[in-house]
Amino acid sequence: MENMIRIEHLTFEYMAGEDEQPVRAIDDVSLDIEKGSFTAVIGRNGSGKSTLAKNLNGLLLPGGGAVYVKGWDTRDEEHIWDVRQTAGMVFQNPDNQLVSSIVEDDVAFGPENLGVEPEEIRRRVDKALESVNMGRYKKKAPHNLSGGQKQRIAIAGVVAMKPECIIFDEPTAMLDPRGRCEIMEIIRELHEEGITIILITHFMEEAVQADRIVIMDNGRILMDGTPEEIFAQEETLREVNLEVPMAVELAGKLRRRGVKIPQDVITSEGLVEFLCQYK
Repeated sequence: MENMIRIEHLTFEYMAGEDEQPVRAIDDVSLDIEKGSFTAVIGRNGSGKSTLAKNLNGLLLPGGGAVYVKGWDTRDEEHIWDVRQTAGMVFQNPDNQLVSSIVEDDVAFGPENLGVEPEEIRRRVDKALESVNMGRYKKKAPHNLSGGQKQRIAIAGVVAMKPECIIFDEPTAMLDPRGRCEIMEIIRELHEEGITIILITHFMEEAVQADRIVIMDNGRILMDGTPEEIFAQEETLREVNLEVPMAVELAGKLRRRGVKIPQDVITSEGLVEFLCQYK
């Protein structure tokens, strides 16, 4: 399949202080992200996953190696707008992404900066707001909305730029369980529409919904595989202080009691369905 993003031997260092040695946040990472895929990137705090995310659309530039978005080198200033239009990004805190006092103006901000014609902007704004079920709020002030609603507006602002890929950097971290479920539903719908999804998360129940999971530890890729392959290695995950989804943990306990649950049962829905049919 065609690659949306290609990462080649990427390294990135932060300067900790004037008299201190730089901290290597990304250490020789190589990774291909296929067009139309849904990849979750997980890891404990300080593993480098958010730094990796910011390197994927040129917010941070490689200290070594390279990142290519649809073939464009993120270090090439001539194509930085092509990169950022292709790979949009949604951050953890929606308040840091909202720039206007009216919802529809906020969603229009990105397309306006891309030089899109006014009539096309209006169409994009309406469509993007409907895609996140926020059409009726377009005349509202963002600061009066809930955290989950603000995050929907932030997503709509990215969708309005018509990216082929969206990078979500822990978009549900500041939301309650209901808000998290709503945002994940929108992410799944965007993926079904053909958008390439890269989800940075520390919620295992979110990661299990992806087609592929990449686990980072100390700036390197520790594991890379399907959710079934990754969560079958419970001991390795616990060694790097990562939990497994509740359904995976429960299924493991039932297997040890003699219940023959298939290894590909890794979601709550799948476990319930299996147990309802189990005899």
